[in-house]
Amino acid sequence: MRPLLDTATLESSAVVANSAMNRDRQLDGVNSYTRELGFNPLDWLLTRADAGDSVRVDAADTARPDTRETAGVGWLDLCCGSGRALNRAADRLHRLGRTGAVTLTGVDLVDYFESPVTAATAPRLVCASVAEWTPTRRFDLITCVHGLHYVGDKLGVLTRAAGWLTDQGRLVADLDLSAVRLADGQPAGARLTRLLRAAGFTVDRRRHRISRSGPATISLPYRYLGADDRAGPNYTGQPAVNSYYTET
Repeated sequence: MRPLLDTATLESSAVVANSAMNRDRQLDGVNSYTRELGFNPLDWLLTRADAGDSVRVDAADTARPDTRETAGVGWLDLCCGSGRALNRAADRLHRLGRTGAVTLTGVDLVDYFESPVTAATAPRLVCASVAEWTPTRRFDLITCVHGLHYVGDKLGVLTRAAGWLTDQGRLVADLDLSAVRLADGQPAGARLTRLLRAAGFTVDRRRHRISRSGPATISLPYRYLGADDRAGPNYTGQPAVNSYYTET
């Protein structure tokens, strides 16, 4: 097996800084979040807002992000690329007279963010590693469209994000399970799929998608070892990253 990269080294890789993924993806249309996810994120969130859903805080729950500063509906887009989809969502909210109805937050490793359509209603775009960043609120929707392909500790990001959901929140991410490898180089395979499902995730192997509803504190029996940025193209046709774990 090739020497594995730690998180800091991986994040300086040209493969991880790939500008071909998520840079130009719109909110809806042909090359869009709506097409990739199978639903329009903003429409889904506005339905939640119209139903009066809000962040519910359990004062005894100290394991989840602080929500004292927030109320209402929130969308977190991990590995958001240029943030174009969030900017389009912010512009649509402005045109609908619904500014403030949905809080929009995006996180990406590369500070390649698009200028907002309307500066006064711009989403919060954060340049940070999704492997290390922690929010200060919970979210009704968390998306990661093709971003996990370039993350080292894919399972770590998934399990952490599960704890950032509101009580009825939804997490949807693209995940190539063949890129989750054991120390001997073999894919983690069916056992990992069973464990993810037992932890409350829905695993769609055909669509390479994982999702869940509602928050949870999740611990999977895998310890992250490092990543290989020379794995080659995955099912998207773009070079991706394999992540290596040892079973505990």
